[in-house]
Parts: sequence; structure tokens; C-alpha cells
Amino acid sequence: MSGSQGRKTVSVMRGVMMLCEICHRDVLEAQLVDDRQYVEDHEALFDLLCPGCEDLNRPLVDDMMGSSE
Repeated sequence: MSGSQGRKTVSVMRGVMMLCEICHRDVLEAQLVDDRQYVEDHEALFDLLCPGCEDLNRPLVDDMMGSSE
């Protein structure tokens, strides 16, 4: 796959995460986003990410997990 084709985005406190269609659907089904596609509970979001989405968003995930004191 080239670039971010087929990816959906959600906003988190530190930026924007790109998700595959399956992870995006799971996030919507879990009702983790508001009407602006913002996710307040980033830990619940991280629990839903597939390995590919986690790798794609690794810098953001690491930054947010390190700052969740």
C-alpha cells in the first residue's frame, strides 16, 4: 500500500492518528470519538489498535504513553 490511502483519522490530545478501516470501525463501535472525531480516552484507543496501526502511529503512541503520568 502506498502512502495513507484507505486510512481514516482520529484526533487525540497530541495530534492525529491514522487508522485502518477496521480499527476506525472498532473505535466508532466503541463510541470513543465525539462528533469532531476526537478521542478523549487514548488508553482505550490504544487497546483497540491492530499491530499495523500501532506501528504506523508509534511515535505518537510512545509520546502519549510516556506522558500519561
